[in-house]
Amino acid sequence: MHSQQRPTVLEWSRGGNFVYLEQCQSLKTESHRAELFLDRTTMAEKSFKYVIVGGGVSAGYAAREFSKQGVKPGELAIISKEAVAPYERPALSKAYLFPQGTARLPGFHVCVGSGGERLLPEWYTEKGIELILSTEIVKADLASKTLVSAAGEVFKYQVLVIATGSTVIKLTDFGVQGADAKNILYLREIDDADKLVEVIKAKKSGKAVIVGGGYIGLELSAALRMNDIDVSMVYPEPWCMPRLFTAGIAAFYEGYYANKGVEIIKGTVAVGFTADANGEVKEVKLKDGRVLEADIVVVGVGGRPLTSLFKGQVEEEKGGIKTDAFFKTSVPDVYAIGDVATFPMKLYNEIRRVEHVDHARKSAEQAVKAIKASEEGKTIDEYDYLPFFYSRSFDLSWQFYGDNVGDAVLFGDNDAASPTHKFGSYWIKDGKVVGAFLEGGTPEENKAIAKVARVQPPVDNLDLLTKEGIGFASKI
Repeated sequence: MHSQQRPTVLEWSRGGNFVYLEQCQSLKTESHRAELFLDRTTMAEKSFKYVIVGGGVSAGYAAREFSKQGVKPGELAIISKEAVAPYERPALSKAYLFPQGTARLPGFHVCVGSGGERLLPEWYTEKGIELILSTEIVKADLASKTLVSAAGEVFKYQVLVIATGSTVIKLTDFGVQGADAKNILYLREIDDADKLVEVIKAKKSGKAVIVGGGYIGLELSAALRMNDIDVSMVYPEPWCMPRLFTAGIAAFYEGYYANKGVEIIKGTVAVGFTADANGEVKEVKLKDGRVLEADIVVVGVGGRPLTSLFKGQVEEEKGGIKTDAFFKTSVPDVYAIGDVATFPMKLYNEIRRVEHVDHARKSAEQAVKAIKASEEGKTIDEYDYLPFFYSRSFDLSWQFYGDNVGDAVLFGDNDAASPTHKFGSYWIKDGKVVGAFLEGGTPEENKAIAKVARVQPPVDNLDLLTKEGIGFASKI
């Protein structure tokens, strides 16, 4: 008589509770069975009324607005793959890298960038907002209102706010030869900035190549020069910041940077890198045949919105998640804010996506107001955004408002060697001023160019506009 084989039992303790699992014939080892069981059953499901996915600027400003709107303890969670509470991301390419007057957390948590209260981690605890950090969401099922983390945790929500932001485009994405060498860096999150700070310290008085001539390229070139690093900036376009700057505006910045010791190499791209025996980058090969020495390479060639979790589940447009003027998506109870949102820009009667901190803040506040208004059966005004961009580097500071379309008129002193370097530009379309840029403006003057871009006053004589310069905006 055969003795009946007893199923082996896997026993382990999780939080003091013993769990018994019968043998599964198809899985050969107890560790495999444990993994299966962990994946399927042990991660406690957490439920919240509101969940914000992403922990950047938008998430922090949304949390503040939820608090203003009276969110109750336990209703709201922020799930972020970063290890720190939301912070003002622009600091990473500016004061975080400065040799003096350096910014560090907790100094630049949101919402200090707009003159608001600094939301330390304790603030979230006090408000009963669950801050779930170092947690990457890898699956989103909008139909069942479920999110799953890389560790297998399950989160349920009633209302979802997508604030996943952007990720940097990497040269390894295009298979650029040697692009995986050490000290080829990118800047998006605080971990990236920490790596850059380490390398700057390790390569004192070294050579850096900045790949890209946009925001990141210009701000990091300045920061590295301030750290006494030799800097070359390489970009394929005929001038820097071509998405915003005219040739006349760019000429000033290129001249100013050159005077500060930044070598500017235009009209070519990096096509490969060589590394030393330690795997650290040592040379950058350019398409035009030149080879640049490099101890540090920083790449700033743009970003892409992080929307892949929601592909096929929500309507998309222009690379982002399509929303209305309240940041509602095509899926009920799902909102999208910041970099990922493609929204109606009322001022221009167009659908646009905007990657900028100002919109990240304002779209977050609008979406939360809309969520609360819909719950209370109320209405709020449509989002009426005026595009705003700014930058600070060396002792320079510029602001831009509106739209850079039509004819551009340059005014003021844009001589790179000038001690005042105060100049600007207006853009005129269909006889109206639609955009305005100003370098070295006072707070009052910056408010004046914002008003001009919003009001769009008519203009007949472009020569007179050039002559009047900032005076034109100041009298509107």
